[in-house]
Amino acid sequence: MAKGNILWVDDEIDLLRPHIMLLEQRGYSVRTAMSGEDAIALFPEEPVDLVFLDENMPGIGGLETLEALKAQSPETPIVMVTKSEEEDLMEQAIAKKISDYLTKPVNPTQVLLAVKKFLEGRQIVSEAVSRDYTEGFARMSLDLMNASTAKDWTELYAKIVAWELEFDQYTGLGLKQTLLDQKREANAEFGKFVERNYRNWVNTIYVESNAGNRPPMSPDVIEQWVLPQLQTSSNVVFFVIDCMRLDQWLIMEAELRNLYKITRDYHFGILPTATPYARNSIFSGLFPSEFGKLFPQTWSSNEDDENSHNRDEAAMLSKLLERKRIKLRQEPKYIKIIDRDYGASIAQNITQHARNHLSAIVVNFVDMLAHTRSDSPILKEIAPDESAYRSLTRSWFLHSSLFDMFKALATVPNLKIVVSTDHGSIRSLRGAKVIGDRETSTSLRYKYGRNVKAEEKQAMIIKRPEDYKLPVRGSASNYIIAKEDYYFVYPTDYHKFLNYYRDSFQHGGISLEEVILPVITLEAK
Repeated sequence: MAKGNILWVDDEIDLLRPHIMLLEQRGYSVRTAMSGEDAIALFPEEPVDLVFLDENMPGIGGLETLEALKAQSPETPIVMVTKSEEEDLMEQAIAKKISDYLTKPVNPTQVLLAVKKFLEGRQIVSEAVSRDYTEGFARMSLDLMNASTAKDWTELYAKIVAWELEFDQYTGLGLKQTLLDQKREANAEFGKFVERNYRNWVNTIYVESNAGNRPPMSPDVIEQWVLPQLQTSSNVVFFVIDCMRLDQWLIMEAELRNLYKITRDYHFGILPTATPYARNSIFSGLFPSEFGKLFPQTWSSNEDDENSHNRDEAAMLSKLLERKRIKLRQEPKYIKIIDRDYGASIAQNITQHARNHLSAIVVNFVDMLAHTRSDSPILKEIAPDESAYRSLTRSWFLHSSLFDMFKALATVPNLKIVVSTDHGSIRSLRGAKVIGDRETSTSLRYKYGRNVKAEEKQAMIIKRPEDYKLPVRGSASNYIIAKEDYYFVYPTDYHKFLNYYRDSFQHGGISLEEVILPVITLEAK
């Protein structure tokens, strides 16, 4: 069986016999045509995987033939072969969606490289990806065993995400489950790592030179990444994209590389990895028990509702700037986008907002995507797994007002953009039984209440919230925070709710996806 079917179109085909013989010796089937008319007639008779097309032929020329062949089969790669090096001809060929361009006289290496690129390229790369991961598996397992600092865990997680994105492109390698198992093992060890160190982290002031002992966390984001940009006299737009994981950011980043120089750092989201805690922490520069003293109404209700618990973010940001003695040319601008129409109106005026010394923009759509996917059978069908969920994120981003904002901001001089998130999300696949009274909070990945209980293997149990800089919610309240991919289910109607919430994207717990978060600095090229 031939390795591929090639159609070579050239009015001087006899001069190319050595190339054709070489390809046939390598296992390819080559048909020939000496004119554009012959090629157009021959093309539909048998499957064609690749076309070599002479540009200068009597009768129908190369560009006209190209257009006719593309009309019959738009996906078939066509390589233009020509004596001409005119730039205008190249541009015309590119405009007609030529796949590659070779200049005569072509040599055997050029021809073979083009054939391998289009007929075997994907297989060659897939085999290389499979080989590289198999070789790297042992190294990643060793990294997992030896991970002892936040930096170690960040680097390991970044490697895991890079492989996930690689496998999204090259399906059918049979290694996704191996990677999934490796990530699950990593999450189990990461939960233990956070549990051992978290209390010390929140009671230690972050110093960059001592980052091995305490990673930058939610309260450090503005001080570490936003304020230094303000002090360079640049205008700054600070985006907080709610519930954005590293893999989702990398999907977006790929679309921005032509527009921006991109610097990527990381911070650790605070616990619980939920909006009322983590996003307030970012804007206030404080931990939950601390900003609760400045804004007592934050924890006034017994449920963690985003609308009521995040209403003071603008005031928190102003207080933070005041505390850090940062003088702005104007009051900071705070914008919260929760629907498409409002996002579109902000995108239309984003360059005006960028004239402000500091604009902070909260984008809620990624969080809405996670929650809607959990509740919508249609979205679960569209995004049944992590790979499809990333694809859904990409589709949203390409048509979003957020992408429109990034494109417009790339034209604004003397502007720095900082992008981060309050927390990520995890695909919750395993239920964990929880015991609590009627006053216990309802979140699936964390709970607080009077003597709320779960198994220590499945949850981090916090009996003294004040030691972890968490608000004390009612008398004798404690917190439990889910680890790995567990979600909390009460014993009452256990199987009903176990099945109802299984395979939903949740946040609030301890996992690589929820805790290790990107901080990106963008500067227009």
